[in-house]
Amino acid sequence: MTARITLVVNPSAGKGRAQEWLPQVAGRLRDSGHELEILLSRDFAEAEAMTEYAVASSDILAVMGGDGMMHLGVNSCARQRLLGGDTVLGMIPAGTGNDLCRGVGLSPDDPLAAATTIAAGHVRHIDLAKAHGRYIGAVMATGFDALVNRRANEMPWPKGSMRYPLATMAELRVFSPLQYRLTIDGEVRELEAMLVAVGNTSSYGGGMRVCPQADPTDGLLDVTIIHPVGLVKLLRLLPQMYSGRFARDGCVEQLRAREILVDGPGLVGFGDGEMIGAAPLRITSVPGALPVLAPPD
Repeated sequence: MTARITLVVNPSAGKGRAQEWLPQVAGRLRDSGHELEILLSRDFAEAEAMTEYAVASSDILAVMGGDGMMHLGVNSCARQRLLGGDTVLGMIPAGTGNDLCRGVGLSPDDPLAAATTIAAGHVRHIDLAKAHGRYIGAVMATGFDALVNRRANEMPWPKGSMRYPLATMAELRVFSPLQYRLTIDGEVRELEAMLVAVGNTSSYGGGMRVCPQADPTDGLLDVTIIHPVGLVKLLRLLPQMYSGRFARDGCVEQLRAREILVDGPGLVGFGDGEMIGAAPLRITSVPGALPVLAPPD
């Protein structure tokens, strides 16, 4: 069955990786018999306008770039569904993180395979998180991780994924545990923590599995709390986040919930790598909110 696909591309994503892969991706989608319109964005605002246009005029909104592009696609499709629309989201990883793609079973390093998945047309409904009126597909960071994200976004150099290790080391020099007031499905807790991450899928930061058991189809959000630890131990735990092994440590607490209210002085939230806003942050699970094109389970 022929579908109308609008492909919104951030050509600078992944240091130009998106631009490099675009001809092959477009060829794969056209060769599958679908109608294809390609829109190249120059900045975040233009990309957002393009995704809004696409959900109003297409069967499939395909976004190609990094997690920022995926975040725009998630929000445009989810908002349109509230108005009765049925546009499906296709995702083509071409950035430095690609965590939402990873979370729905797409290879984060293979744009052409993702295009093949879109062409195949297998639809899977996934949950989303919602906070401050924005939808989050992957993870909401609210602690040390959020501060690193903010610092990395403000760094003029270097470009790409190398900003994050440098931002991490810079933040470690001045970081101390944060004060949290959490309300988890109605239960109030006050504590200090290094971070509280709320995950719809398992990873952020290019594969750091901060919520290693998160399932975007279970109707629940995974909550990871890292309780106060010294600098040396934190440095030891951070590399283990890529495998999820850090969660075995006694300083790590993991929970599941439908709604989490995160509050505390100076706390900010970053969802899918984008600034969502300052605390208090009411993060709610929205089950089955988004149809995406993904490999069969």
